[in-house]
Amino acid sequence: MLTDKFGRHISYLRLAVTDRCNLRCQYCMPAHGIDIVDRAELLTYKEMYRIIRVLSELGVNKVRLTGGEPFVRKNFINFLESLSFNDKLKQVNITTNGASISKYIPKLEELRVNAINLSLDTLRSDRFKLITRRDVFDETFQTLEKLLLSSLTLKVNVVVQPGVNTDEISDFINLTKNKNLVVRFIEEMPFNGKGLRQTDEIWNYNKIYSEIEKEFKNIIPLKNKKSSTSKNFTIENYKGSFGIIPAFTRSICNDCNRIRITATGMFKNCLFDEGVFNLRDFIRKGANDDELKQLFINTVHNKPENGFIAEANRKNKNVSESMSTIGG
Repeated sequence: MLTDKFGRHISYLRLAVTDRCNLRCQYCMPAHGIDIVDRAELLTYKEMYRIIRVLSELGVNKVRLTGGEPFVRKNFINFLESLSFNDKLKQVNITTNGASISKYIPKLEELRVNAINLSLDTLRSDRFKLITRRDVFDETFQTLEKLLLSSLTLKVNVVVQPGVNTDEISDFINLTKNKNLVVRFIEEMPFNGKGLRQTDEIWNYNKIYSEIEKEFKNIIPLKNKKSSTSKNFTIENYKGSFGIIPAFTRSICNDCNRIRITATGMFKNCLFDEGVFNLRDFIRKGANDDELKQLFINTVHNKPENGFIAEANRKNKNVSESMSTIGG
């Protein structure tokens, strides 16, 4: 089993299937986009399947597929089909911007996909265009509506951006009144290809919660699952719920059960580290499954206690990668 030196059992993999994206969200990448890597540098689906299978034999039973935007990679649906043959996986989830996936929803229901995290930072079409630099709000909102009618669990991820969308927090809370969905507010992070932007206000967990508390007096705390990335609540008599993810203030590290692998095969013990080993090169040099397992065991053992230590240990102290490169 994968256990670090702090006794945390690793059971959750976040795997980026591509660094490409069809949006250009301001908190994720510069307007011109990022320098995408050559396709030959990306992990192949066969390599990804093998990595997941080996990890599942070490106790990883939950996989989240991310990007970039996972659906822009050709044959992504076929890859999902292949994962359905891994009976050690309890959950296969996807994070998507939803701009072009509505046609795939029936197929996702057929496959072993449990949940969709839909990135949606505004409920206003003009503001959506400003944030994403693309005019596809209608398509994205249509995806949300279709997901609500599906059997898939739906979470809506909202990056709280000072000076941009903080006035919509209550609008997102009200979405949960009659809809069976979870809205999760995420602290803005420095992974935009340039580093943490300068703002007049810091919208951290406490400020986000205080803003919600101003309008909603009947907030009910929910029991958080161990290793949950969010602190969760509901409003009395509301059908759905909401959570706040303290991604930048990093108060959720103690129970972390996650590892990350980027689209180019870089293994990351923590979102804030630089990457500790390139699996793609290791595999392409002929590593067998036992060698892969031992690598995972040794690497996970050295997982840092929290994101602050991971950041402090970086050789390059400038945290400025694009989330599209890391895997959102």
